[in-house]
Amino acid sequence: MASKAGPSCRLVFCLLISAAVLRPGLGWYTVNSAYGDTIIMPCRLDVPHNLMFGKWKYEKPDGSPVFIAFRSSTKKSVQYDDVPEYKDRLSLSENYTLSISNARISDEKRFVCMLVTEDNVFEAPTTVKVFKQPSKPEIVSKAPFLETEQLKQLGDCISKDSYPDGNITWYRNGKVLQPLEGVVVIIFKKQMDPVTQLYTMTSSLEYKATKADIQMPFTCSVTYFGPSGQKTVHSEQAIFDIYYPTEQVTIQVLPSKNAIKEGDNITLKCLGNGNPPPEEFLFYLPGQPEGIRSSNTYTLTDVRRNATGDYKCSLIDKRSMIASTAITVHYLDLSLNPSGEVTKQIGDALPVSCTISASRNATVVWMKDNIRLRSSPSFSSLHYQDAGNYVCETALQEVEGLKKRESLTLIVEGKPQIKMTKKTDPSGLSKTIICHVEGFPKPAIQWTITGSGSVINQAKESPYINGRYYSKIIISPEENVTLTCTAENQLERTVNSLNVSAISIPEHDEADEISDENREKVNDQAKLIVGIVVGLLLAALVAGVVYWLYMKKSKTASKHVNKDLGNLEENKKLEENNHKTEA
Repeated sequence: MASKAGPSCRLVFCLLISAAVLRPGLGWYTVNSAYGDTIIMPCRLDVPHNLMFGKWKYEKPDGSPVFIAFRSSTKKSVQYDDVPEYKDRLSLSENYTLSISNARISDEKRFVCMLVTEDNVFEAPTTVKVFKQPSKPEIVSKAPFLETEQLKQLGDCISKDSYPDGNITWYRNGKVLQPLEGVVVIIFKKQMDPVTQLYTMTSSLEYKATKADIQMPFTCSVTYFGPSGQKTVHSEQAIFDIYYPTEQVTIQVLPSKNAIKEGDNITLKCLGNGNPPPEEFLFYLPGQPEGIRSSNTYTLTDVRRNATGDYKCSLIDKRSMIASTAITVHYLDLSLNPSGEVTKQIGDALPVSCTISASRNATVVWMKDNIRLRSSPSFSSLHYQDAGNYVCETALQEVEGLKKRESLTLIVEGKPQIKMTKKTDPSGLSKTIICHVEGFPKPAIQWTITGSGSVINQAKESPYINGRYYSKIIISPEENVTLTCTAENQLERTVNSLNVSAISIPEHDEADEISDENREKVNDQAKLIVGIVVGLLLAALVAGVVYWLYMKKSKTASKHVNKDLGNLEENKKLEENNHKTEA
């Protein structure tokens, strides 16, 4: 424990205290300290050689002293007076520097260092200033939104625990907001905690927003004094939702109004440029003067061409604020006449028409059996090759999915027509008989030999193309025979016969059927051939007489009928018929 000063010493002190003097040249001295730090106050006096002791005191507001620390120069003892607010907070060094820990606002006083000798008392005053940095300012009680043309409480900027008190400033987008009547109203107030003596500053801002304040940041700052001078701390940014009325409405069409076709669903969407956007509108349909109240969308389903027209929408409470758009419902009609399955006779005329009605120009394509035609079909005289599946197809290129098609299945019927030809093998040992048949449905062909009635089953047939095909047989007759070709379909039964001489008797072979394009060439050669044919006929007549004489004398045939002509019994009957013919 530090020793206490004796009575004589106290008496000396009391006598001299009234005669205390300031050391010449010492003025006011201030120590700045941060709140909670340690206050260090040097004595600022030169220690005299005859020093008895040193003391520290502070002055009350009324000027009366309060002694707080004592140190003897001889005993090197330290004594702290019983002052409750400084209990356990003081420290007095050998050079009489006083330290006060955990600085408080109440430590802002005028302290005096006193050095006492036997004949004098010297004093050096020190003023203590304590500073407390305020908390970072914060914008609280923020408005959920601001409305244009309305002065509204934006929020409060609060900064706490400051000493001394500070000033609060508001900013919009980094620029200081100055009070302006009816537009910017700032109310500042401060409050001191009676225990800590720290200040809380509050600044309330009322603000009339405009659309220019959309996404604009608002901040505030607190400016205060610290041990090293003036400082400023800024708050975080605050951005407010700005409400403003709708000034314009627009109408949208989904899907794009350039591609709407019959059967589609149309959704009308009405939008207002206000914030928040309007939630309800009136929709006006073509020909309907009364609006339909709905949310911001209105849907029409399975629209028809009569839905083409002007569509409008407006606000519920401002019907003069209106938006409109024109919608065209595209359509495409196709009428094919005739259509479906049509059966006509060969040679008939068949007019065909494909009529198009559309909201705009449409492309038309004709197909036959999946092959594109160069032009639309026209039938003045039907042929078998005209039969097939015809399709008239149309489309609007600008409107996806708008296509139409109709089909015509044309069936060309005809009774069987027969033409028979024969050709002798160059070796002279056989003859080929061909039965050319034309007709639809496909006629069935049967061969018979005169007198026998037998059907020749070994005939060979060609493919059936465009209503035509042929059947042929090869024979080697010993006597003259008559071959009959029978062609039959659902329409009629047609029969044609051809006499065939024995293979030993020369005869004129008839030419095979020729195509139309070669028919003209054949006619040009006909005149040249006529002369040759006349000579050949005369020669054939002579050869026929010789052959007849030869056959009379012959007992057995030199050749037998080909196996394809039937069995032996059939050949015998054929020979009997030949003898009857000769008789």
